[in-house]
Amino acid sequence: MTHPIGLVNRVRLLSPPTFWRCEPSWTWVSPALGDHLLWCVLEGIGRLELDGRVKELTPGTCAVFAPGDAPTAGHDPKRRLLVFGMHFEPETREDRTGNGRAREESPAWRTADVVPASRWGEVQDRVLLGALAKAADSAYRRQDALGLRQAELCLEQLLAMVWEAAHDKGRTAGDQVVDEVAQAIRQDPGRDWSVGEMAQHAALSRAQFTRRFLAHQGSTPAQFLIQARIDRAHQLLTESGMTVTQTAAALGYTDVPYFSRQYKQRTGRSPSDDRPVR
Repeated sequence: MTHPIGLVNRVRLLSPPTFWRCEPSWTWVSPALGDHLLWCVLEGIGRLELDGRVKELTPGTCAVFAPGDAPTAGHDPKRRLLVFGMHFEPETREDRTGNGRAREESPAWRTADVVPASRWGEVQDRVLLGALAKAADSAYRRQDALGLRQAELCLEQLLAMVWEAAHDKGRTAGDQVVDEVAQAIRQDPGRDWSVGEMAQHAALSRAQFTRRFLAHQGSTPAQFLIQARIDRAHQLLTESGMTVTQTAAALGYTDVPYFSRQYKQRTGRSPSDDRPVR
């Protein structure tokens, strides 16, 4: 995956965060933009054009436009677009040479730090996309310094998400589901997980799910679960005061010696070694 030259430290909002449900007869014929614009589709379908390139619009499609861009767009009046947007300006980032002094940079350089060359990407986590949009709007409406900064932080996160989506072309909705399964395992490793259940949640066959999980997480689902349990066991042993037997039971082990062997294989220590001396 390609990363930006050096994502700017901060951005400055030039307009309030705005939602709009496009009218049935709506079309967008933008004059050349005078600033940067984040433009995200939350609902509906449509079509966007820029410099002769066409992008079909669906929920999760996000674009970051640069000054001088002149996009045009339309939509299906029966599936009207709900769009979220913010006009902004990247602020000068600190000199990366380590001397701590700010340096002057051209607007073109700052644009290259936040605007993908393709201009758009498909953000897979639409729940987070919508939550950040709402949080930016709510914070900005408070009209205080903290609210403005919170809105800018939401914008910075959204820009990072669009950049990642624009450059990680191989990522699919199925990959997002695999990541969600991995997160669920880390959150609750003591649950009685099965690979079949995980695959069913991802709407994949057991073999497909295992291949995709291995490609994205670097281990098979079974090995990932073991590591998640051992990581959690270490936390419980060092922080909770639970005994080795209690820890093993909490993480789904009915055989304490087996748990101890797995723990030592993964950490190089026995579980009792990690319990603090009382």
